[in-house]
Amino acid sequence: MEEQDYILFEDYLSEDLSETEKNAFETRFKTDSKFKESFNTYKELSSFLEHKFENEATSTAFQSNLKTISNAYFEKQETFKKVIQFKPWQYAMAASVILLIGITLFNKLSNPVYGEYANYDSISLTVRGSQDGLLKTAENAFNKKDFAKAEVAFKELLLTDEKNTELQFYRGVTNIELNNFAMADWLLNGLKEGNSVYKNKATWYLALSKLKQKQYDASLKILKTIPEDADDYKAAQKLISKLD
Repeated sequence: MEEQDYILFEDYLSEDLSETEKNAFETRFKTDSKFKESFNTYKELSSFLEHKFENEATSTAFQSNLKTISNAYFEKQETFKKVIQFKPWQYAMAASVILLIGITLFNKLSNPVYGEYANYDSISLTVRGSQDGLLKTAENAFNKKDFAKAEVAFKELLLTDEKNTELQFYRGVTNIELNNFAMADWLLNGLKEGNSVYKNKATWYLALSKLKQKQYDASLKILKTIPEDADDYKAAQKLISKLD
C-alpha cells in the first residue's frame, strides 16, 4: 500500500476530507478489497494505540519488546549501510515488517476494545410530521458525534413516541458513547427481547456495551445469541474468537 493511502486513512478517521473526497474514499473502500483490508488494519492499530493498556506491566512489556526489536533491526542497518546502499523500497519493506511485528504483539497482549467494533454509518431518521425539526437535530448531532446533544433530542422525541424502536436503538448507542451504561443497556435489552427490525442490531450493541464496560464474559454470552442471518454475525464471530 502506498504512503499516500496511509495519509488518506488518517485524514478519513480525523474527518479532514471534503465531502467529495469522503465519497471517493468510501466508494474505493467498497470496491477495492486490498484497500479495505489495509484500512481496517490501520484503523485497528490506531484504535488500539488510543486506549491505555489493561495494566502497567502489559504496557511495559509491549513497549519494551517493540523497542528491542526495532533497535536491534536499525542497529544492524547502521552496520550494513557502510557497505550496502539500501534502496527506498527496502526501507519501506523493513518498516512494514516492524509494523506487522508490533501488530502481532499487541494482538497477543491486549483484550479487544469497543472502538474496534462500533462502526455505524451516518443515520437518516424517519420524518414524522411535527417532530421533523427535533428529528433533524437528533440526526445531525449523532452524525457529528455530539452525543450529549443527541441524547437530549432523543429523550424528548421518545416522550411523545415512546414505542419508536428506531429512536430507542439510536438512543441506546448514544448512551454507550456517553458511558451511560444503565440507560443504554435498558434500551437495548428491551429491543433484544422484542421482535422489531432492530432486534439483532440491538443485541450486537448490547454486547459492545458490555465490552466497553470490560464485562467480557457477559459480552461473550450475548454475542453467542446473535443468529447467522444477522448483519453483524461475522463481526460477532471475530469478537467471540478474541474473547472465548
